[in-house]
Amino acid sequence: MRLLLTEPAVRASGEALLAAHTGIELVALRPDGAVVLSDGTELDREDTGVEVAWATSDLYEEGGQLRAFFGLVRRLGTLRWFQSQAAGFDAPIFAELIRKGVLFTKSDAHSVPIAEFVLRAVLDHHQRPERWAAAQAARRWERHEFDEVSGSTWMVVGLGSIGAEVARRGRALGARVIGVRRRRAGDEPVDELVTPDRLVGVLGEVDVVVLCAPANASTKHLVDAAFLAAMRSGSLLVNIGRGSVVDEAALLEALDRGPLGGAVLDVFETEPLPEDSPLWAHPKVVITPHNSALATARYRRQLELFSENLGRYRRGEPLRGVVTEADLD
Repeated sequence: MRLLLTEPAVRASGEALLAAHTGIELVALRPDGAVVLSDGTELDREDTGVEVAWATSDLYEEGGQLRAFFGLVRRLGTLRWFQSQAAGFDAPIFAELIRKGVLFTKSDAHSVPIAEFVLRAVLDHHQRPERWAAAQAARRWERHEFDEVSGSTWMVVGLGSIGAEVARRGRALGARVIGVRRRRAGDEPVDELVTPDRLVGVLGEVDVVVLCAPANASTKHLVDAAFLAAMRSGSLLVNIGRGSVVDEAALLEALDRGPLGGAVLDVFETEPLPEDSPLWAHPKVVITPHNSALATARYRRQLELFSENLGRYRRGEPLRGVVTEADLD
């Protein structure tokens, strides 16, 4: 069985995969575009015999082979399973593969760091540590009061692996958590579950809204003027899902004239965020550059998930993180 990886991924994870799984061959996509076996044998790009492709994080880093890798994946007539490194599956190539009948699995490797990012963002909003830092820099003994997470109400929009980890951490600190999901699974780690059609009606109870929803037709500008107007005065909006979920013009209006107390934004409609965007300088906005997932442990978790799924795949068992055509709506 042949597995396609980038050359950096083979260097980082190849030894562990070969030790854990017998009877596999690793096929590396080199920076020069050549497709080679571990012994250096170059393969015909139109006849690689690759059955499994693993898209690793290095594809999305500066200098990564994103276009070359997915260009090759599109031409793999023998491809049967594609493992993504991401939790989201809104990229057109992913839908293309799923509709062609390729088994597609997403990753939950980023769930823990993103959930911890959210926790830090909420605590920073409540506690204002920048005021302590400023006082320390000026050698001033200056105290201030702050709000607690305990006793607050959070809304988590989207309860996939990331949203579930966010909900667990909020509840662990004493928050009441309302989850938003189209269909009940029965294992949601929330205090209350509502469907999207009921979302706006409960926003007035909520202190923190965390957006973990994917990008699709139903979530495009979900956070619009009506949504923002329904939020509680002084509440916080955190977006670690997709930039398209938020109408940025409506958000700016709400920050200036509406009830919103602040926004922490890690994703945007256009990335990188244009230099002339008014969000950069807004006093109520904290901007991070799509950075919430980039904990160093993500590489280990991605390898563990892929290796587990590879074992399941070869034994004919259900895989973790399967995305079907029904999930694309």
